[in-house]
Amino acid sequence: MYEAAIGLEVHLHLKTRTKAFCGCQADYFGAPPNTHTCPVCLGLPGALPVPNKKAVEFGLRLALALGSRIPEKLVFHRKNYFYPDLPKNYQISQYDLPLGQGGSLPLGERTVRIKRLHLEEDAGKSLHLEDRTLLDLNRAGSPLIELVTEPDLKSPEEARLFLQRIQALVQTLGISEASPEEGKMRADVNVSLRRAGEPLGTKVEIKNLNSFKSVQRALEYEIRRQTEILRRGERVKQATMGFEEGSGKTYPLRTKEEEADYRYFPEPDIPPVPISREWLEAIRQDLPELPWEKEGRYRALGIKAQDAEVLAYTPSLARFLDQALSLGQASPQALANWLLADVAGLLNERGLTLEQTRLTPEGLARLVALFERGEITSRVAKELLPEVLEGKDPEALVRERGLRVVADEGALRAVVTEVIAAMPEAAESVRQGKLKALDALLGQVMRRTKGQAKPDLVRRLLLEALGIG
Repeated sequence: MYEAAIGLEVHLHLKTRTKAFCGCQADYFGAPPNTHTCPVCLGLPGALPVPNKKAVEFGLRLALALGSRIPEKLVFHRKNYFYPDLPKNYQISQYDLPLGQGGSLPLGERTVRIKRLHLEEDAGKSLHLEDRTLLDLNRAGSPLIELVTEPDLKSPEEARLFLQRIQALVQTLGISEASPEEGKMRADVNVSLRRAGEPLGTKVEIKNLNSFKSVQRALEYEIRRQTEILRRGERVKQATMGFEEGSGKTYPLRTKEEEADYRYFPEPDIPPVPISREWLEAIRQDLPELPWEKEGRYRALGIKAQDAEVLAYTPSLARFLDQALSLGQASPQALANWLLADVAGLLNERGLTLEQTRLTPEGLARLVALFERGEITSRVAKELLPEVLEGKDPEALVRERGLRVVADEGALRAVVTEVIAAMPEAAESVRQGKLKALDALLGQVMRRTKGQAKPDLVRRLLLEALGIG
């Protein structure tokens, strides 16, 4: 039986206004080709790069959040290789003094070790047509963080979860949108197989996976491929592979480059950048509550473990929940239930995100509070939710439409009597001990009271009327 050892190289586009080493606008998504370029990112002779301070700061925020070791100075290197969409024929990257070394990310009951993270520039983009290739250099020079893990992941599912956790972390830190759909988060995966207790096997790299689903599918196929090779008594060859979405298979791109092939040497146009302790401390003090810290706080508030995890690692939901909690109107678990079930279901049905609605934390908190206080029934609350999602005041809706719970026992007894008379067979079934029929009677009372009767009160009155103590 073979086990997988998986490591990830995650490329994250940083959310800076300008590129890594020039003043071109970094927000190129959707722009006409080659409109966000200048002599620096085009690699023209005599153009000199200048490091983007905000990009460095964003990288330091991530390094601090992960608990990485940070050097006293930032040193850039040239990584030399030919790519048609990299005009300089080298990439400004980092080598032996990366922005961060070591650190870890919590993943369930254990942690995944971080090997390193470094700052570098992105290449441009090639568009391959039938008889020619077009180049768009808008992306060339955009600031990237490359984060490399140790081979601590054990399954394709864990790799996918890790990427989701990293996405949540950088969105929480405010340093990257990390949207795979826009190419702002990409991953390369390294996978090898071994028998339990044996040294790591031969590593195969799969390049340029642009969705969490692709990462999982590529790993599933590659693990099957390597397993078959080893079962035949053959050796896995080290290689760089691509992944074909249609067939779900990996295919060879090239033999794997070794470190020496890149001919790293210090970038002569950029002197070392000091990283002062004062600067680091200022960045540390500005860090927000991290997702795993948020998860612990939610659990301490009484939110169920699984709900706390989902909320903490979904930044938009976490921000919304925290604002709703600060109002002190509804209980934490009730708010979590409504966010993860009713609100999420309605958003999914309409194909919307939370930000695309007019739902406010106050609006949801007030709706949930009305239900928790017993002033409206669950049915009424659910019926009002679509309107609250459009920004309407739940308390005003309840007041204007007279939707408060009917708790007048005298009025309810009359309805109960009518329902029992109208449904004699169900009533007799209840008298004979078949309490499931009670739900049919209760449902009819709720319909006649337009969902405003208190269900537990109706249940008690029905049992009393049927002579069941």
